Amino acid sequence: MISGLALMITGCTAVSWNDGPGLEPIPGSITYGGQPRSRLTKAPIGSSVSHQFTNEYGQRVEERYVIQPDRSLKLVWRRIYRDWLYD
Repeated sequence: MISGLALMITGCTAVSWNDGPGLEPIPGSITYGGQPRSRLTKAPIGSSVSHQFTNEYGQRVEERYVIQPDRSLKLVWRRIYRDWLYD
């Protein structure tokens, strides 16, 4: 009974994700407020960088960036984990 309840509770977390054009940085994103001052000089162009943080609502956020030819980061994907109790 307890394992069934645990399974039911874990299935109650909503996940949303965004990708494609028009994806804007949010507070906590690496590129929020502009590109970082330090450049990734050793990473190959086109490689991806992952970043995880907690947003202002306490939700876990995962983002993925791609390193551009000028060594800037382009935000290409975001996933927000929303707890069903607070949505």
